[in-house]
Amino acid sequence: MTETANTAAGHLLGAADIRRIAADAGVSPTKKFGQNFVIDPGTVRRIVREAGVTSTDHVMEVGPGLGSLTLAILETGASMTAVEIDPPLAERLPGTVAEFMPEAADRLKVVNRDALTVTPENVPDFNGDDSFTLVANLPYNVATPILLTLLERFDHLGSFLVMVQKEVADRLAAKPGSKIYGTPSVKLAWYGTAERVGTIGRNVFWPAPNVDSALVKFTRYAADDASNPATGDAAPDREQVFQLIDAAFGQRRKTLHAALKHMVPAEAFTAAGINPTRRGETLTISEFAALASAVSAHNKAA
Repeated sequence: MTETANTAAGHLLGAADIRRIAADAGVSPTKKFGQNFVIDPGTVRRIVREAGVTSTDHVMEVGPGLGSLTLAILETGASMTAVEIDPPLAERLPGTVAEFMPEAADRLKVVNRDALTVTPENVPDFNGDDSFTLVANLPYNVATPILLTLLERFDHLGSFLVMVQKEVADRLAAKPGSKIYGTPSVKLAWYGTAERVGTIGRNVFWPAPNVDSALVKFTRYAADDASNPATGDAAPDREQVFQLIDAAFGQRRKTLHAALKHMVPAEAFTAAGINPTRRGETLTISEFAALASAVSAHNKAA
């Protein structure tokens, strides 16, 4: 889509628009909800472009705020549901779309709810989709729990493109063996693959945060993907795998033998082909899955 086509499609929000909407609605950004509103149209168009959103997509947005990214998503022709925790913002958003992009008003639904409480039952909009995508500027303090919760509850959440704090982005996309590889990295890898796809400066926000931001792109494994640790005859239970991950990284400096001594018998390490003198930060998600499978097999045989 060209810049000319984008401009013709609708008016996106600049700094003056954001401040006027906020003043009209009596809204001021709160630290409680981690609110920093994007005031640069180029940034939200970049996010939507990186996400690959098209007119045939159904999009979930978490934390739409005053509507900067919402309008950029709607500009593509996509339909979407925005999940907003703050009642005044949720109430205001349809009016903003009606003002700046009236032809898109019927493609937007707003849900006033904490994203951590969203389920296929209380937000059923996506239940008929084979796959849907999440595009969001996530509150820094709850970004990781929101992503892992939505992936757990919505099996057909096929991809996401999110803007998060740069350090959070680095951890989400980290690989085994790096200093920042940890619980978020390996749990996200249970569901699919993540990569950092760009950095965002502080000057595109109001108010400007005291940290830089980055974009993370995620693609869920296909059911028949050989990299998917949840497939196969001996596929382990996700909760059991996550318990091992939590224990291994809860005592990061300890060897697996020491950190998991009450959970994993020596025979399971041998069966999984994993040296118990290694540390958790060196294991891939496939190795954690193999270890969980070995523990299950050992317990059944006991």
